[in-house]
Amino acid sequence: MKPSTGHVLYIEDDEDTRELVKYALGMSNYKVIAAANLEDALRLARTNHFDLYLIDNWMSGGSGIELCKKLREFDTWTPILFYSGAALERDKREAFAAGAQGYLVKPAGPDELMMEVSRVISEAKRTRSVSTI
Repeated sequence: MKPSTGHVLYIEDDEDTRELVKYALGMSNYKVIAAANLEDALRLARTNHFDLYLIDNWMSGGSGIELCKKLREFDTWTPILFYSGAALERDKREAFAAGAQGYLVKPAGPDELMMEVSRVISEAKRTRSVSTI
């Protein structure tokens, strides 16, 4: 078995989308833990190490923007990638202002999602290794 490509926390309230993305990421050797709402996502983020937070903008218990801000209160290093149907420029600006490193609009295909996940994780690792020199 190949080693994990990375550990991802995926927050998505739609069960079908959650399972599909978990499967696609798993096929690329990502270890994925999923949460359906803001409260579960925060609990998991506080008790596990992740290489990426993959966030939908609409969820039970709050918004992806709220979650992003709350994550940044205790985790400034782990990259955040939005994967959302919220496609307005305002949505993207708010996500970046809250601390996100990327924003991918659904329905992006699996290849585009994998490329963006890989890019964001790689950039974060590169940034972290440069800052420790």
